[in-house]
Amino acid sequence: MNSSPTRLLGCAALALLLLAGCATRPPADDPEALQEFRENNDPFEPANRFMFEVNEVIDKAVLQPIAEAYRDLLPKPVRSGIRNVLGNLRTPTILTGDLLQGNVTRARETLGRFIVNSTVGIGGIVDVGRRYDVHGHSEDMGQTFAVWGVGEGFYMFVPLLGPTTARDLTGFAIDVYTNPQSLIGQGQILDVWNYTRIGMTVVDTREALLEPFDMVRKTSLDPYATLRSAYRQRRTFEILNKDGPGGPVAPAGGVGFGQGVLEPQ
Repeated sequence: MNSSPTRLLGCAALALLLLAGCATRPPADDPEALQEFRENNDPFEPANRFMFEVNEVIDKAVLQPIAEAYRDLLPKPVRSGIRNVLGNLRTPTILTGDLLQGNVTRARETLGRFIVNSTVGIGGIVDVGRRYDVHGHSEDMGQTFAVWGVGEGFYMFVPLLGPTTARDLTGFAIDVYTNPQSLIGQGQILDVWNYTRIGMTVVDTREALLEPFDMVRKTSLDPYATLRSAYRQRRTFEILNKDGPGGPVAPAGGVGFGQGVLEPQ
């Protein structure tokens, strides 16, 4: 994909369209109203629940079996190496978020990890940085918008992408369009590379969530509400830079789930 003014204008239009529908967020000094807002800011819940059911059908028929086969066919060290590579490839997005938020310390750590892991770690296969207690973290444009004071907007569930909000989906679109790996041009080899990277990210993320998703389906009275709550909790932790150290750095970004553990309600 090539960068163009049309694409940038399209991103801006998408952002304005989505953020225009955001509900008004209560002030921070009213914790009860704020909590109620977070729990109920789902104005399109009937449609979202329908999309969730559609996603469940697709997941059980396609994604889950592929993820299970992926786990069965590849030993854990190989899967870990792939996950490390995918995390290393997200460095441009993470570094951009660090810089746009003015977090020089995290930006320095991100760049240092990328250099070390890309060289000594053989393209990121080995997470050398973690061995020296320099852990990775998640960052994306949705988190940056939140730091800048943009409200999350309404909640939505997008089949294949998963749970998200108006703010985070807009940020996700910008991350995709501004990713250097998507901007370097077109061609058969580049297209194969990008589709492979995207496909492996989906499979890797779904494999990491096999047990958590299974637990939610078996124990939760309302899996839709459980995933909605889990998504918002994860995003809150990421925005506050409280994502735990030592975890893999190949999350889905502003949509769906990363490799965090989902706790059923």
